Amino acid sequence: MSASNPKKQGKLRVGMVGYKFMGKAHSNAYRAMPMFFSEAPLQPEMAVICGRDPEGTELARSQFGWQELETDWRKLVQRDDIDIIDINTPSDSHLDIAIAAAQSGKHILCEKPLAVTLQDARKMLHAAEKAGVKHMTGFNYRFVPAVRLAKKLLDEGRVGKIYHFRARFLQDWLVDPEFPLVWRLRKEIAGSGAQSDLGAHIVDLARYLVGEFEEVVGMSETFIKERPLPRELSGNKDNSSTERGQVTVDDAAVFMARLEGGVLGSFEASRCAPGHRSLNTFEINGSEGSIRFDFERMNELSVYFTGDDDDVQGFRRILCTDPAHEYADAWWPPGHTIGFEHTFTHEVLELMNAIAEDRLPSPSFADGVRCQEVLEAVEQSIAERRWVSLAELAES
Repeated sequence: MSASNPKKQGKLRVGMVGYKFMGKAHSNAYRAMPMFFSEAPLQPEMAVICGRDPEGTELARSQFGWQELETDWRKLVQRDDIDIIDINTPSDSHLDIAIAAAQSGKHILCEKPLAVTLQDARKMLHAAEKAGVKHMTGFNYRFVPAVRLAKKLLDEGRVGKIYHFRARFLQDWLVDPEFPLVWRLRKEIAGSGAQSDLGAHIVDLARYLVGEFEEVVGMSETFIKERPLPRELSGNKDNSSTERGQVTVDDAAVFMARLEGGVLGSFEASRCAPGHRSLNTFEINGSEGSIRFDFERMNELSVYFTGDDDDVQGFRRILCTDPAHEYADAWWPPGHTIGFEHTFTHEVLELMNAIAEDRLPSPSFADGVRCQEVLEAVEQSIAERRWVSLAELAES
C-alpha cells in the first residue's frame, strides 16, 4: 500500500516481528480491536508473524492467531501484501527493521525505547519521514482511560498552573542475584537498564501531560554486578547456566528535571524494589489542585481541587469506567474494570484511525526521539556528574 494513498476503509495487513511478551500483548490487541471497535474505518488483519526460531514462531502463530509465519524479517518487509510492520524485538534490532520497513513503504509501530541510542532513533524518524509512512512509538500507558482523564483536566486548566510532576516506575524481578543475565541487562542490546525499560514510560507520560524537558540531573546504580549467563537469550525469563557475566546497565536510576513553564520533576525507575511487581505512578500538583495515578489501580484517578468547600476538601476517587471516560463505552457496563492488555487495543485503534485520517499517530517516532533525548541527557548527566540541558543534545 502506498503511504501517500492510505486506505479509507477495509483492512490493513500486519506483519509482526517478535513473538514473546510484547508480541503476545500486540497480538491480543489486533484480535480484540475489531470486536470492540467495529466501527473504526480500518481494521487490522493478522497476516504474518516473524521470528528467528521456526518452532517457537509456529507455536506463537498458532496460539495467537496469525495466518502465516516468516523467519527472516527482511523478507517480511519486502512483501507487497503487508501494510504495517509491528516491531517488538529487542531494542538493538529496531533500527534496521524500521528503516527497511520505511523504505518498503510500510507503516510502522515500534515498541519503546525507539532505539539503543538517540542517533539511531533519529535515523528511524528521518527514514519514516522521508518515506512518507505513518510511524508510532509504543507508549501504551498513554491509552489508560484514567490517564486520558488526567490529560483532559490539565488541558482544561482545572488544576491551575502546574508546579510539580513526580513519577516512579518500580519492579522487583531483578532482586534475586541468581537471576540470569538476559538481554535487558546488556547495554549493547538494551541501551540502558531500568532507565530505558521503565523510565522511558514515565518520561513519555510527563511529556504527554505537562510538557517538554529543559534540563536534567541524575544518578544510577547497578547493585548486582554479575549474574549467571542464560542458556538462551530471553527478555526476562529465568533459564540460567553456571557461568557468569557482567551486568552492563543500571538496576535503578533517579533523576530530577526542570520542564517547560517552570515545572519541577522527579523520576525514579528501579527493577530492584522488593514488593513492587510493576508500580507505575505519578502525581501532579498545580496552583488549584492535584492529580494522582497508580497503575496498580489503573481504572482510578485521584483528584483534589482547592476550590472545593472547606468541609469536603480532600482527594476524591474517580472510577474511570463510565461512558464519560475515553474508550470506556466500548468495553463493559459502568463499574466493570479493564486491564493492562486493553491499553494496547487502544494503541492499535489510534494507529488505525491515524492511517484512515491521513495523519500521524500519537505518540509518533518524534515522541520516541524526544523521549530518547531525555534518556540520553540523563545518561550524560550521570557520567559527567552535572546538570545537562536538553539543548545540548539538539540535532545539528
